[in-house]
Amino acid sequence: MSALRIGVLLPEVLGTYADGGNALVLAERARRRGIDARIEYVGVGDAIPDDLDIYTLGGGEDAAQELAVETFTADSGLKRAVEAGRPLLAICASLQILGHWYTDARNRKVSGLGLLDLTTLPQGKRSIGELVVQPEIEGLSEPLTGFENHGGGSRLGPLARPLGRVLFGNGNSTLPADRQGAEGDAQQSRAIDGAVQGSIIATYLHGPVLARNPQLADLLLERACGHELEPLEIPGVDELRKERLGATISRLDRDGR
Repeated sequence: MSALRIGVLLPEVLGTYADGGNALVLAERARRRGIDARIEYVGVGDAIPDDLDIYTLGGGEDAAQELAVETFTADSGLKRAVEAGRPLLAICASLQILGHWYTDARNRKVSGLGLLDLTTLPQGKRSIGELVVQPEIEGLSEPLTGFENHGGGSRLGPLARPLGRVLFGNGNSTLPADRQGAEGDAQQSRAIDGAVQGSIIATYLHGPVLARNPQLADLLLERACGHELEPLEIPGVDELRKERLGATISRLDRDGR
């Protein structure tokens, strides 16, 4: 294939938490497999291409979210890309703006893009700290780790499903028992993180999330390339995951979660 094109959209407003590093991880893991890859930065005022191979969106504050919504509403490039099934990774604030609407810090209801079947309301208190998630989508088996920092909680509608179940931390919301499937406990809800719908994978995990979770990075690459990739061992990655999981494992054992 020609060079893999990895997009970072609106990095000047959706780049507060270094989520632009996700594109760097994707490009490096592709190159180490002999796949030519390049990163394309699409800023405010630039035309948004609808033919990139992977799209990445990061986090930002209220003003940044509003500007992002305005930009993506005026230019339908991202919407066309999603409708065409091109992989999109959305982090934190970007998850919120992809939904139907969100409520900002001033309690204003702001319309989103409607690409994810979810809405976001204030949680009442801010979630800050390590987050560990057991993924529940095909292609992922290893726990996902990251750092959450958000005041909103996103409620999923029937068209979206969670990225996974929270093992440690808060995540975005709880999933009602009647949406847990045949294996769910009919008596209680459970904490979840993220939202998955069509070609979109969205999460509250920072880190950058792909640096901490190479299996997720490779899933996005495989979707873009259209085939499975050979395993890739990079020194230091396993040690990083062990260190981050080790920071929560004792608490997980103590709480019985």
